[in-house]
Amino acid sequence: MENLSLDESALKAVDAYWEYTRIVGDDDKGRLFTPEQYEEYKRKVIPQRMKNRLYVSFSVPGGIDCKLIGPETQCFCSHRYKEHKTDFEVVPSERPLALPCLVRGCHCPGYHYVPRVGPSPIRCRCKHLPQDHNEAAGYLCKNCTSCSGFQSPYICGCGQPSSSHHTLVETKLEREARGRPIGKDVPYTAMGGLTGFSSLLEGYLAMEASSPGSQYMVT
Repeated sequence: MENLSLDESALKAVDAYWEYTRIVGDDDKGRLFTPEQYEEYKRKVIPQRMKNRLYVSFSVPGGIDCKLIGPETQCFCSHRYKEHKTDFEVVPSERPLALPCLVRGCHCPGYHYVPRVGPSPIRCRCKHLPQDHNEAAGYLCKNCTSCSGFQSPYICGCGQPSSSHHTLVETKLEREARGRPIGKDVPYTAMGGLTGFSSLLEGYLAMEASSPGSQYMVT
């Protein structure tokens, strides 16, 4: 196997590209911003992102965060968190706070996490997968008439059924008030609930310390 060797300038270019993708995400619609456009984008977006970051978790009210949502975490609609609206100039006051899917043709009204067993999402009591259900409110099955909406018998690692959990979207102040970690302010898009290395683990394994100073990791 041939070893690939990069000089210092090439390594800096790779680092700059990854920094770009973490900040811009899909906002460039697949066409790289010019340097001028990139600087203007950062000037406009980063301050509001640092101020208005939203934290997303899957938990039982009053319990631990069983799953912290990151950019690549899939929604019920099968699209990832980073494909939903996550940036706001002003965070809406209504709760629960909906983060609609931005993928063209998707009718998902707000990010909704569904647990997974290994690589596959859990099934509904009707035996069908989330993608077999309507992504809009109600989550009715497309393949059977007996299903009244997606409900799974799955039991979370915390010991509670999935139906007892909810997807919580909250501001920094709201998360702090619950005594949950907020990590460091970062300019990256769609970071959701990730605040440290343990954020990648299931909640019952992580038992993340309720400290605002937890070490931040970008994935």
